[in-house]
Amino acid sequence: MTFKADAALRQALRGVENRSEFIRSAILAAMDNVCPLCKGSGILSTDQRKHWDRFAQDHQLEECGDCHAVHLVCRRQVAGDEKSEAAGAATAATDAVETSRAVAERSGGLDQPVVEERRK
Repeated sequence: MTFKADAALRQALRGVENRSEFIRSAILAAMDNVCPLCKGSGILSTDQRKHWDRFAQDHQLEECGDCHAVHLVCRRQVAGDEKSEAAGAATAATDAVETSRAVAERSGGLDQPVVEERRK
C-alpha cells in the first residue's frame, strides 16, 4: 500500500525511525476515533437516518461540564435518576417521621412535640 504525501509531511516523517510502524499506529488510532455510525463519512444513509431519528427520540446531545466534550445522554436514564432522587427524598422524609414517632412514644406520647437531631 502506498499513499501520497506532500513535501512537508515527507520532511516530518524523515525524523521518525520506524515510519511504517508510526504510520500504521496513526491510522489505527484515527480509525478508533471514527464515528461508528457513518464510519467517518459524515453522511448517514436513508436507513441510518431512520434508525438515528428513533434513537434520538430518547437521547440528546449535551456538553460535559468538566471537559466540554459533546456526548449522548439517555433521556430515560436522566428521568430515572430524577425519579430516584425524588424517591430518596421521600424515603428520608418518611424515616424522619418514623424516628420522631418512635422518640415520642419512648418519651410518653405522640401528643408531645418531638425534635431529634441526628449526629454524624
